[in-house]
Amino acid sequence: MPTPHAITRFVRLPLALAACLWLAGCDQLGIESASAVAAKREAEGKATGAGCRHAARSIEECYRENRRAEKAAVFAGWREMEDYMRENKLEAVPARPDPVTAKADAAEGDAVADAAEGAEAAEAGKSAKPGKPGKDGTAGKTGS
Repeated sequence: MPTPHAITRFVRLPLALAACLWLAGCDQLGIESASAVAAKREAEGKATGAGCRHAARSIEECYRENRRAEKAAVFAGWREMEDYMRENKLEAVPARPDPVTAKADAAEGDAVADAAEGAEAAEAGKSAKPGKPGKDGTAGKTGS
Protein backbone atom coordinates (compact mmCIF):
# COMPACT_ATOMS: atom_id res chain seq x y z
CA MET A 1 0.00 0.00 0.00
CA PRO A 2 1.32 3.47 -0.86
CA THR A 3 2.30 5.79 1.94
CA PRO A 4 0.25 8.93 2.66
CA HIS A 5 3.14 11.07 1.45
CA ALA A 6 3.12 9.36 -1.96
CA ILE A 7 -0.63 9.90 -2.28
CA THR A 8 -0.38 13.61 -1.60
CA ARG A 9 2.43 13.82 -4.13
CA PHE A 10 0.22 12.26 -6.80
CA VAL A 11 -2.63 14.61 -5.89
CA ARG A 12 -0.49 17.76 -5.78
CA LEU A 13 1.02 17.25 -9.23
CA PRO A 14 -2.30 17.19 -11.13
CA LEU A 15 -3.57 20.11 -9.04
CA ALA A 16 -0.47 22.16 -9.87
CA LEU A 17 -0.90 21.40 -13.59
CA ALA A 18 -4.58 22.33 -13.44
CA ALA A 19 -3.71 25.62 -11.70
CA CYS A 20 -1.15 26.44 -14.40
CA LEU A 21 -3.68 25.80 -17.15
CA TRP A 22 -6.32 27.82 -15.33
CA LEU A 23 -3.96 30.79 -14.84
CA ALA A 24 -3.02 30.70 -18.51
CA GLY A 25 -6.54 31.93 -19.23
CA CYS A 26 -6.13 35.16 -17.22
CA ASP A 27 -7.20 37.23 -20.22
CA GLN A 28 -10.69 35.90 -19.66
CA LEU A 29 -10.56 37.18 -16.08
CA GLY A 30 -9.92 40.74 -17.22
CA ILE A 31 -6.23 40.76 -16.35
CA GLU A 32 -4.36 42.33 -19.25
CA SER A 33 -0.88 41.24 -20.22
CA ALA A 34 1.94 43.75 -20.52
CA SER A 35 1.96 43.49 -24.30
CA ALA A 36 -1.79 44.19 -24.45
CA VAL A 37 -1.37 47.28 -22.25
CA ALA A 38 1.53 48.54 -24.41
CA ALA A 39 -0.48 48.02 -27.60
CA LYS A 40 -3.43 49.88 -26.11
CA ARG A 41 -1.26 52.84 -25.04
CA GLU A 42 0.32 53.03 -28.48
CA ALA A 43 -3.07 52.96 -30.21
CA GLU A 44 -4.37 55.70 -27.89
CA GLY A 45 -1.27 57.80 -28.54
CA LYS A 46 -1.70 57.45 -32.30
CA ALA A 47 -5.36 58.41 -32.04
CA THR A 48 -4.44 61.44 -29.93
CA GLY A 49 -1.82 62.57 -32.43
CA ALA A 50 -4.18 62.11 -35.37
CA GLY A 51 -6.88 64.09 -33.58
CA CYS A 52 -4.45 66.91 -32.83
CA ARG A 53 -3.39 67.13 -36.48
CA HIS A 54 -6.97 67.08 -37.70
CA ALA A 55 -7.81 69.88 -35.23
CA ALA A 56 -4.94 72.00 -36.61
CA ARG A 57 -2.85 71.77 -33.44
CA SER A 58 0.94 71.77 -33.60
CA ILE A 59 2.78 68.69 -32.41
CA GLU A 60 4.29 70.69 -29.53
CA GLU A 61 0.85 71.81 -28.38
CA CYS A 62 -0.34 68.22 -28.62
CA TYR A 63 2.54 67.01 -26.44
CA ARG A 64 1.83 69.77 -23.91
CA GLU A 65 -1.88 68.94 -23.67
CA ASN A 66 -1.34 65.15 -23.50
CA ARG A 67 1.59 64.68 -21.15
CA ARG A 68 0.65 61.09 -20.26
CA ALA A 69 0.62 59.85 -23.85
CA GLU A 70 3.78 58.36 -25.32
CA LYS A 71 5.46 60.99 -27.49
CA ALA A 72 6.54 58.50 -30.15
CA ALA A 73 3.00 57.20 -30.58
CA VAL A 74 1.54 60.73 -30.63
CA PHE A 75 4.03 61.77 -33.28
CA ALA A 76 3.34 58.65 -35.36
CA GLY A 77 -0.40 59.35 -35.30
CA TRP A 78 0.13 63.04 -36.06
CA ARG A 79 2.41 62.19 -38.99
CA GLU A 80 0.03 59.53 -40.38
CA MET A 81 -2.84 62.03 -40.30
CA GLU A 82 -0.64 64.69 -41.92
CA ASP A 83 0.16 62.30 -44.79
CA TYR A 84 -3.47 61.23 -45.10
CA MET A 85 -4.75 64.82 -45.16
CA ARG A 86 -2.12 65.88 -47.69
CA GLU A 87 -2.82 62.86 -49.90
CA ASN A 88 -6.59 63.46 -49.88
CA LYS A 89 -6.33 67.28 -49.94
CA LEU A 90 -8.23 67.71 -46.69
CA GLU A 91 -8.21 70.90 -44.65
CA ALA A 92 -7.74 70.92 -40.89
CA VAL A 93 -10.84 71.55 -38.80
CA PRO A 94 -9.98 73.77 -35.83
CA ALA A 95 -11.61 72.58 -32.63
CA ARG A 96 -14.25 74.72 -30.98
CA PRO A 97 -13.03 76.10 -27.68
CA ASP A 98 -14.31 74.51 -24.51
CA PRO A 99 -16.79 76.96 -22.88
CA VAL A 100 -15.13 76.65 -19.47
CA THR A 101 -11.65 77.19 -20.89
CA ALA A 102 -12.82 80.03 -23.13
CA LYS A 103 -14.42 81.79 -20.15
CA ALA A 104 -11.21 81.45 -18.11
CA ASP A 105 -9.09 82.68 -21.03
CA ALA A 106 -11.40 85.65 -21.54
CA ALA A 107 -11.21 86.57 -17.84
CA GLU A 108 -7.43 86.30 -17.96
CA GLY A 109 -7.31 88.43 -21.11
CA ASP A 110 -9.52 91.07 -19.46
CA ALA A 111 -7.21 91.19 -16.44
CA VAL A 112 -4.19 91.66 -18.70
CA ALA A 113 -5.99 94.38 -20.69
CA ASP A 114 -7.01 96.17 -17.48
CA ALA A 115 -3.42 96.08 -16.24
CA ALA A 116 -2.16 97.44 -19.56
CA GLU A 117 -4.73 100.27 -19.47
CA GLY A 118 -3.73 101.09 -15.91
CA ALA A 119 -0.06 101.24 -16.91
CA GLU A 120 -0.90 103.52 -19.86
CA ALA A 121 -2.95 105.81 -17.60
CA ALA A 122 -0.11 105.99 -15.08
CA GLU A 123 2.35 106.81 -17.87
CA ALA A 124 0.01 109.50 -19.22
CA GLY A 125 -0.29 110.95 -15.71
CA LYS A 126 3.49 111.25 -15.41
CA SER A 127 3.81 113.07 -18.71
CA ALA A 128 1.02 115.54 -17.84
CA LYS A 129 2.76 116.77 -14.67
CA PRO A 130 4.65 119.98 -15.09
CA GLY A 131 8.39 119.63 -15.01
CA LYS A 132 11.30 122.03 -15.03
CA PRO A 133 11.22 124.65 -17.74
CA GLY A 134 13.18 123.71 -20.82
CA LYS A 135 15.54 125.89 -22.84
CA ASP A 136 12.65 127.59 -24.59
CA GLY A 137 10.88 128.39 -21.31
CA THR A 138 8.00 125.90 -21.68
CA ALA A 139 7.19 123.65 -18.75
CA GLY A 140 7.78 119.89 -19.12
CA LYS A 141 6.35 117.47 -21.63
CA THR A 142 3.00 118.15 -23.24
CA GLY A 143 2.01 114.52 -23.90
CA SER A 144 2.50 114.64 -27.67
